[in-house]
Amino acid sequence: MASHDRVKQYIAYWFQLGKKVLIRNGKAAIKPQVVLLGARYSQDFESCWQQILSSESGDCFLEGTHQTITELLSPEWEISDCARCSMPIPSRVKGMPPDTCPCFDLPHWPDNEKPLPRSPINNKSYLLGICERLFNKEDNITADTDFSK
Repeated sequence: MASHDRVKQYIAYWFQLGKKVLIRNGKAAIKPQVVLLGARYSQDFESCWQQILSSESGDCFLEGTHQTITELLSPEWEISDCARCSMPIPSRVKGMPPDTCPCFDLPHWPDNEKPLPRSPINNKSYLLGICERLFNKEDNITADTDFSK
């Protein structure tokens, strides 16, 4: 089963590549202007996400797919990586996989020259992790060095 956070991440990644979410059974489309804001999702993205989850929005699905967001949140589906482009795609827990990846209609994708879509990153935690690894490596080098020779 795809977790709530994994489905949210799936939508966020595809928003970063310009995909929209069709709401009201395909009658309207939404896409935030900004998806990430520092170490979190933007308020614009969060508003879109709440609209997607709202019962008033009817069936909602990512542009180029047939699975509704409600279906993806059910135990029948999980989110895995596309073999072609490594982007998250829905797949059935049992049964046949989806026909295509949402990347099928993106010209020039995958593009290894551009940064890949990503999740929010807490820069402070990330940098502290680097510092910690450097200090641990320095401690190991010092312990392994024999200065008596």
